[in-house]
Amino acid sequence: MPRPANPETRSRLLKKGGDLVSTRGFNATGVQEITAAAGVPKGSFYNYFESKEAFAVEVLTEYWDSVLATYGPILADHGTPPLARIARYFAGLVEFHERRRYAVGCLIGNMAIEVTPSSESVRIKLAAIYRQWMASLTECLREAQAQSELPAGKDPAQVAAALVDAFEGAVTRAKVERSRSPFDSFEGFVLPALVT
Repeated sequence: MPRPANPETRSRLLKKGGDLVSTRGFNATGVQEITAAAGVPKGSFYNYFESKEAFAVEVLTEYWDSVLATYGPILADHGTPPLARIARYFAGLVEFHERRRYAVGCLIGNMAIEVTPSSESVRIKLAAIYRQWMASLTECLREAQAQSELPAGKDPAQVAAALVDAFEGAVTRAKVERSRSPFDSFEGFVLPALVT
């Protein structure tokens, strides 16, 4: 009779394996490296994940849940004007990348480029994350429009999509250049142009 799955072991596999996938890439990280980093036997990986692809979906879920928990409350802070909340939100994300010395990039963007050509389940998960990300920004932008901060002629959903696209592009270029410069451009030019 197989031993029941241990939630601590699963959590360790996701944490240690997620760190490896973030820094080395999904395809360059094997199950052996993931289990070694987590300190568990290689065979036990499949007690927790049906496949490496299923593991990738769970790593993305953990990553996005962490982003929501850390930065989501900024957008929901109704004591601050909506556009100021959006600026603070992106500033927080920039600080996250700065702490990592711009070297790692965004797991969402990295997986979108590396894994979606070969994995439909990862593509579906990423599409859901992008929709959720844009929806939270759209809600804040609608509030900005109701308070006459965002011009009436701007479509909040289109602005939200453009913000996500532009920010993810800045993350990718910052990773390549190991520089804050793309974020300065996003914060100084792109964000103001989209919301005024």
